[in-house]
Amino acid sequence: MVPELPDVEGFRRVAERAAGLVVRDVEVRDAQVLRGVRTGEFRDALRGQRLGTPWRLGKWLALPLGDEFPQVLLHFGMTGRLLRCEPGDEVHRHDRVLLDLDDGQLRYRDMRKLTGLHLARDREDLDALLGDLGPDALAATAADYRRQLTRRRRGLKSALMDQEVLCGLGNLTVDEALWQARLHPARGTGDLDRGELDRLSRRAHAVLRGSAKVGHVPDRPSWLTGHRDEPDPHCPRCGTGLARTTTAGRTTYHCPHCQPRG
Repeated sequence: MVPELPDVEGFRRVAERAAGLVVRDVEVRDAQVLRGVRTGEFRDALRGQRLGTPWRLGKWLALPLGDEFPQVLLHFGMTGRLLRCEPGDEVHRHDRVLLDLDDGQLRYRDMRKLTGLHLARDREDLDALLGDLGPDALAATAADYRRQLTRRRRGLKSALMDQEVLCGLGNLTVDEALWQARLHPARGTGDLDRGELDRLSRRAHAVLRGSAKVGHVPDRPSWLTGHRDEPDPHCPRCGTGLARTTTAGRTTYHCPHCQPRG
């Protein structure tokens, strides 16, 4: 599955267990995952630095070094992961960057290499990378959801997937939140009343909180996500066959009965 906010929250917890450890060495096994920084500069910026407390914004993960800067900004694209490995663990063929720590390693593993690692040398670099993002979808308030989603009229799912509107949501979390909120993915944002927007924010928060606890969107039998991959998927709430549409390579599931177009 493509990493979304819950997955990156899981990666943040992985990095959190390494906070306070010193980066003894850096092995860049594939420089294609370094974005906007050369291998030598990246290595020199990290060596000897102590990892600070990691933080997350949407699908981005930041690893501060030293007092505050530099910071390594990780984006996981479609196949990226962050792992904590023990000394002597076999290196996987998709392990692209390895940070040797006082105790074990942090490894960035990515098969497709669609995104990767950035180096924010100062606040200006950080703002250039993250400044266009909307509020974090998990931290955002109901008022944030109302304001961000009604700034301009567009399809509801399209708006929720836009990282400049609310950052961190992806295909699974959006479909699940809309199904739980009983809202059709193609509804116009301008057609939603305050009650519907507030219901959406509540269900989105519930989906994100529950998923973040386990580090991924779970395939619970009572959730839409638990039925997406069935040969003949049906709504777990009413039993209606799920509708499926694919646009630009992204597949959307919804229940025609529980989520009427209106």
